[in-house]
Amino acid sequence: MSNQATIRIDCSQPSGHTVNPYLFGHFVEDIRDHMEAMLAYPLKDMDFESEAGSTAGVAGSWYAFTNGRNTGYALEASAPKHSGRAQRIRLLSDDEAYAGIAQRTALQEGMYTVKLVARASVELTYIIIEAVDRISQARLGLERIGLDSHNWQLYEARLSVSRDSADAEFRVYVPAEHPRWRDHVSTGMLWLDHVSLLPEDHIGTVKREVVEMTKELNAGMMRLAGNYISAYHFEHGIGPVLERPVMFNEAWGGWTSKYFGTDEFIRFCRELRVEPLICVNDGSGSPEEAARWVEYCNGGIETPMGAKRAANGYAEPYNVKHWEIGNEVWGPWQVGTTTAEQFAKRTVSFIQAMKRADPSLVILACGHTDQEWNRAVLDIAGEQIDYLTLHLYHGYNRFAMDQNTPEEERYKAIASFPEWTRYNIEQTAGQIRSNPDHAHVKLAITEYNTMYYPNTVRKGLPDEHTLGAAVANAANLNEMLRASDIVQIGSFSDLVNGWLGGCIRVGDYYADQYCGKLPGWSGHPLTVYGTPTYEVMKLYAGRDISRLLPSVAECGTFSVRSGRPAPIHLDALPDLDTVAFTNESGDTVTVFTVNRSLQEVKASFTLHGFEADGTIVVYEISGESEWEINSVFAPDRIACKVSEVPAGAWAEGWLLRPASVYALEFRTGSAGRNGGVR
Repeated sequence: MSNQATIRIDCSQPSGHTVNPYLFGHFVEDIRDHMEAMLAYPLKDMDFESEAGSTAGVAGSWYAFTNGRNTGYALEASAPKHSGRAQRIRLLSDDEAYAGIAQRTALQEGMYTVKLVARASVELTYIIIEAVDRISQARLGLERIGLDSHNWQLYEARLSVSRDSADAEFRVYVPAEHPRWRDHVSTGMLWLDHVSLLPEDHIGTVKREVVEMTKELNAGMMRLAGNYISAYHFEHGIGPVLERPVMFNEAWGGWTSKYFGTDEFIRFCRELRVEPLICVNDGSGSPEEAARWVEYCNGGIETPMGAKRAANGYAEPYNVKHWEIGNEVWGPWQVGTTTAEQFAKRTVSFIQAMKRADPSLVILACGHTDQEWNRAVLDIAGEQIDYLTLHLYHGYNRFAMDQNTPEEERYKAIASFPEWTRYNIEQTAGQIRSNPDHAHVKLAITEYNTMYYPNTVRKGLPDEHTLGAAVANAANLNEMLRASDIVQIGSFSDLVNGWLGGCIRVGDYYADQYCGKLPGWSGHPLTVYGTPTYEVMKLYAGRDISRLLPSVAECGTFSVRSGRPAPIHLDALPDLDTVAFTNESGDTVTVFTVNRSLQEVKASFTLHGFEADGTIVVYEISGESEWEINSVFAPDRIACKVSEVPAGAWAEGWLLRPASVYALEFRTGSAGRNGGVR
C-alpha cells in the first residue's frame, strides 16, 4: 500500500531572482588519492621523492629489478633545478646481469609518452623501458633508449602498450645483453632523476575519462582549495614541471602534486568551460603572496607576475574573478587556525593587497555554522566581502548513532540531513541580513556532502556512495535551490576519489581509506565510474531552470530517533522534498521531487498557470535498496533513466519509488524535446 501525496505548483509567480549556475559547482583538492586518481600518470614517485620502500636504497613505490648478486642501489641528491631524489644503480660487469628498477601499475592499451631524466657512466650506451603483465609475464611493450651523456639529460620515447593490464609492471633497466665493460672507477653507473609515463589520450594531463565525465556535470564553477591550501605556496606549482619543488602535504601527508598547479587548474577549467574559484593560503601565506597569485592569474605581461606567466607559456591573462580567503580557519586541524576576530582582520589585509593587483575581484571569506564566528567576520570585514562561506558535512554524530544503529534508523538520519542544511542556511542568512552594512553579502556553500562520522572506524561500504546518500544530496540541492536568492555558489566535495565522497570514482578505492583495501584488489583498477550522487549532480545541473516557483507538497511524514537534542524538529519530516522552476522563456516547468521515505508514494501534480502538452519527460534515479552503490563490479547499477509519460497520468497520481530522485519536465507545445540527460 503506497502513501498518497499531492503537489501543487503555482507557475504564475516566478521568483525575481535567477538560479546561479555556480550553485552546481565542484571541488578539487590535493587530498589522499584525489590527484593520483584524477591525473593520467600511471606511475607514482616519478621524482623518487619518497624514502626507500620495499627495497633498501630504492625510492618509494619502486623496487629493484635485477638478477645481479652485486647490484647496488642508493638515493642521492636530485639533478640541478630538479627536486626529489636521484636513484643510483650500479652494476658489476662480472655479474653479467640485468639491473634497473620496476614499479607495479595498471596500464591501458595505447601509446604512452615516456620521459626520463638520466645520466650514466660512459660505457653504458642504452637502457630498456618495458611493460609486462605481472600474471602472465607477457610483454606489453618495449623500447630502447640510447644514452649519450655522462651529464643529466632529458630523454623522451614513445611506448606502445598492446593491451589493457590491471596488474602490470613497468621496468627501466640495463639489459644483460648490453656489452660488458672492464670494471674500473665509475663503471656500470646509472642515475635516474625522473621517470614518467603519460598516455597520449590525456587532456591537459588529466585522465580523458575524468574530463569527459566532469563535462557532463555542467559544473558552472570549479573550486581549488581544501585543508592543504593553508600550507600551499602557489609559486612552487608554476613553471617547468620538472623544476618545481617537491612539497610535503602538511594537511594529508604524502606529497602535494607538483603536476597540477595553477596553470594546469586553469587549463582544466577552460576545458570544462567553467569558472575557476581559487582559495588563497592565508594560513602560512601572506597578503603579498596572495596578491602575487592574483597578479600571476590576471596581470598583464607588463607586470612582474604576468611576465612570469607569459614566460611559462601563457601570455593572455586568466581573468580569475572569484577568490576565497580562508578554508575552515576555525578548525584546530587547519594551518593558521585563529579566532574569528583575528581572521577577519587578516581578511581585510588580504583583500586590500589582492585588490591592488585587481580591483574587480569577487571575494569569498571563511564562514562557519557557528553564528558567533560569522557575526565577528561580518562586523569587521563584511563591507569588503561578497560571499560568506559554509561547509556542510552532516553526520551520525548529531544523532548519537554509529554503525551498530539499525539500518532503517541510519537511513532516516541520512534523509534528514537537508533539514540541518536549511537550519544552517537560515541562521547564517539571518546573521547576514541583521546589519545593512553587510546585507549585500551572499552565501557560498563551498563544501558539502553526506559525511558519516566517525569515519575512521566504519566497516564495509561507505555510506557516502549509496543511493541513500544520493537522496540526501538531492534534497540538499533542493534546500540550496530554495534559498538561491542568497545561496549562489556550491561546491560538491569531492570531484574525484580523495575524501570518501568523491562523486567520480577511479579504480577500487571504495572502502574507507583508513581501513580499506589496497589498490588492485578487485582486478578493475582502471574502471572509472560515477556514484549515485554523480547521477544526481548531473541531473540537476543539466536541466533548463532559471526562476523558482512556489510549490506545496501534502504528503506523509517520518521521524528520526536521536540520542541528542537537536535545534530542528525531527518527529514529522515530509516524505517528499519538492522544488519547482521555470526556464527563462517560460515554456518549461521542471519539478525536482525526492522521495526520502522507504515506501512508495503515489503523487499527483497540479500546475496552476501553465498548460502542459501531452507528455512529460521523467528522469528517475532509483534502485532496489537505499544501500545500493555503484562499484567497479557494477559501475552502472544506479543510473538515471529517462522516459516520457502522459501528462494525465501525473495528474491522476504516479508511483514514486522508495529512496528515489525525480525530475519532471512539463513543456508547452512549442518547447523542444530533450531525449536525455545533458
